[in-house]
Amino acid sequence: MRFEDGLADAAARIGAGFDARFAALPDLPLHRAMAYACGGGKCLRGYLVMEGARVHGIPDALHPAMAIEAVHAYSLVHDDLPAMDDDDLRRGHPTVHCRWDEATAILAGDALQTLGFELCLSPEAHPDAGVRADLALSLARAAGAEGMVMGQALDIAAEAADAPLDLDAIVALQRGKTGALIGWAAEAGPRLAGADPAPMRAYADALGLAFQIADDILDVEGDADAMGKAVGKDEGRNKATFVSLLGLDGAKARATSLVDDACDALSPLGPEAQGLIGAARFVIARRT
Repeated sequence: MRFEDGLADAAARIGAGFDARFAALPDLPLHRAMAYACGGGKCLRGYLVMEGARVHGIPDALHPAMAIEAVHAYSLVHDDLPAMDDDDLRRGHPTVHCRWDEATAILAGDALQTLGFELCLSPEAHPDAGVRADLALSLARAAGAEGMVMGQALDIAAEAADAPLDLDAIVALQRGKTGALIGWAAEAGPRLAGADPAPMRAYADALGLAFQIADDILDVEGDADAMGKAVGKDEGRNKATFVSLLGLDGAKARATSLVDDACDALSPLGPEAQGLIGAARFVIARRT
């Protein structure tokens, strides 16, 4: 299956899974906000879970795929809050705190985070309780104070720092903020299969960094209407980015090199990895 078709299929399956889950909940602002936050995304992380599982002989990884999308959605809801990035647009629609209020956004994010762990630990995720526990533990580490949340904290601290971050510091920051959840998504397949995660780990390390560089490039070159969110915010905040440190052409070259590294890391998986190679190419070709 072509990457584009696989991504669309994964997004449709994940969306239908969330629709069914939220339809079973009481019709409250909290639950409507959770469903709203999970809508409209590309589901790239969920695709990585499902395709990585398929490559390793696991035909159905819907629950872990929904888990990473729930945790990712929570991170966006909280990141958009006034105390964080203070954004009023996400995926072309008002952010959750603008659509409802800050308290609802905080609670919706909290509930989406815990939903991620519930999905990892549900029997539908894997018949072996030990595998389910490993999924949940590794997700906690990827999402928490050693992973994504740490990266967000470093990002906030950098905005108030006396001097902009250097390249090594930005790489370390982004390996947490962006790379940690992408890494978990890529490694979920081999974890489910009890296989060697090394090829997918190397793939994800390069892919996560390329993804963030592409985001920095889009903040300079992107179209706000196409992206569904504000652009040019990094320059407005005098924030150090891959573009500000490497230049636009240098950032593009670095992203391309990282994608090549990601694709090379998949060579042990053979021709079955073509969808994952397509995902890597998509990361730097996307316009949203």
